[in-house]
Amino acid sequence: MTAITQLSQLDLNATYSYADYLTWRLEESVELIRGKIMLMTPAPNVKHQRIVTNLGGALFNYFHKKPCQLFYAPFDVSLYDSRKSRLADSEIFTVMQPDLCVVCDPEKLTTQGCNGAPDWIIEVLSPGNSKREVQLKYQLYQENGVSEYWLVYPYEQSVYQFVLNPETDKYQLQAMYAEDDIAIPYLFPDLNIDLADVFAE
Repeated sequence: MTAITQLSQLDLNATYSYADYLTWRLEESVELIRGKIMLMTPAPNVKHQRIVTNLGGALFNYFHKKPCQLFYAPFDVSLYDSRKSRLADSEIFTVMQPDLCVVCDPEKLTTQGCNGAPDWIIEVLSPGNSKREVQLKYQLYQENGVSEYWLVYPYEQSVYQFVLNPETDKYQLQAMYAEDDIAIPYLFPDLNIDLADVFAE
């Protein structure tokens, strides 16, 4: 079997599983969304990386030596309906690489990443993120049972906090934070994140 090392070897109209994805040795970073290959935006800029680092630093200090674990991209998150039991790689058709995620169930962790929805996902937008991409990830995280989702806007210096309503399985906008606010995760109410530090140059 020929090793897949270039995107040109793949049919972008075909449907692939996570099992296929694991065999690829591509230079480009890709995600799988409902079996379709999605090219990730070019390498994040300095502002994006600085925010991820600042935010990750605050979260690392909080989660260090606690049951819930923090992970940074690149880190494979295999998504499927949260009401289903664990699936085999060949049965999974969506694989994301969120900027930051927190996983509280150690049973979901594999050698490659997270099999199932993390408890909390944070995405920091880049200039290349399209409206379609933003909407698609929101829908995927909602459908697959990610309990809390933060969308960070670097240039507006704002954070939108969405929390999954267990009765409707739909996200509700819990809070909007900006500039020097103290942002508090719904799942971890004793964690206070100073956005002045997160957005600091």
